Amino acid sequence: MDFNVKKLASDAGVFFTRAVQFTEEKLGQAEKTELDPHLENLLAKADSTKNWTEKILRQTEVLLQPNPSARIEEFIYDKLDRKLPSRTTNAELLGQFMLDAAKEFGADTPYGTTLITVGEYQRKLGGAEREFLHTAAVTFLSPLRNFLEGDWRTISKERRLLENRRLDLDICKARLKKAKQAEAKAAATPDFQETRPRNYVLSASASALLSEEVDKAELELRVAQTEFDRQAEVTRLLLEGISSTHLNHLRCLQDFAEAQATYFAQCHHYMQDLQRELNRCANSAVGPPPPPGAGPDPVPTAFPSGRLSPGASGSRKAKVLYDYDAHDASELSLLADEVITVYTVPGMDPDWLVGERGNEKGKVPVTYLELLS
Repeated sequence: MDFNVKKLASDAGVFFTRAVQFTEEKLGQAEKTELDPHLENLLAKADSTKNWTEKILRQTEVLLQPNPSARIEEFIYDKLDRKLPSRTTNAELLGQFMLDAAKEFGADTPYGTTLITVGEYQRKLGGAEREFLHTAAVTFLSPLRNFLEGDWRTISKERRLLENRRLDLDICKARLKKAKQAEAKAAATPDFQETRPRNYVLSASASALLSEEVDKAELELRVAQTEFDRQAEVTRLLLEGISSTHLNHLRCLQDFAEAQATYFAQCHHYMQDLQRELNRCANSAVGPPPPPGAGPDPVPTAFPSGRLSPGASGSRKAKVLYDYDAHDASELSLLADEVITVYTVPGMDPDWLVGERGNEKGKVPVTYLELLS
């Protein structure tokens, strides 16, 4: 117990001495040892890396999970080292609502059938989002957190030790400076009259004490300098590892971008499939276009000028915009994105053209085509 009290008192004395040195440096009343320029640059680079990593991490978390309450929940589970319960994405929830609505309205009705189709694709979109969130958390968020909670804490600890060693070094420098000044002052203006033999003895004793104090201060300075140099080297080695951290974060960033590209490509693919499904449902529900003379059809005028106009003539190429199923033998079935040859014949319904694909020929609706040449 006595040892602990002494150690506590010693630590308190060291802390107080360092605090005095630090305060005097801030007030310009004490000299401060400057670090090596290379080490200063490494420290600045490390601080910048830490600050920007925190900002990127926070904003990525907001991007992946906009709900603040959900982010807090994830943080708590992470700190408790427990697995986060599976959470339904908004797209999956929307898809489930659509499927439930279709059951109530009737799955055999046009609206119910469309709800089922869209709902299933919404669930697919939600599944793709869930996979993207998991991939982004593993390949991008976790490495950034590991740096801040692991490597950076180690660097910060060693930096604090380096600062303490610097303060100790400057304290020893100040102590040696004061000891030398006292020794020089005593040598210049002795405190004793040298007319009596006893005073010669006292003067020699005081000079010896001052000289011993200088030697002690020089020894403490050498020890402090050695410890400071050793700690500076340890800190420098850790800081030079920041370059490796940048390379690691670069690979993580590439993985994150690849995960984003995969996710958006999946979403685009699902939406294209959904459009084809909806167009197929619309074709089966609407039936064939009206025969000639049944009245004007305002639909063709609603499309851009790049579409074929009813009055087009001559053989031309056209791109199919949507899938189309022929209703009888006189029509030609179409597949989206294919290119066919089209032309008109005298007396033909202006809403239709003759389409050719290899040896196949038949009527095709104008509104399903886009003029190419």
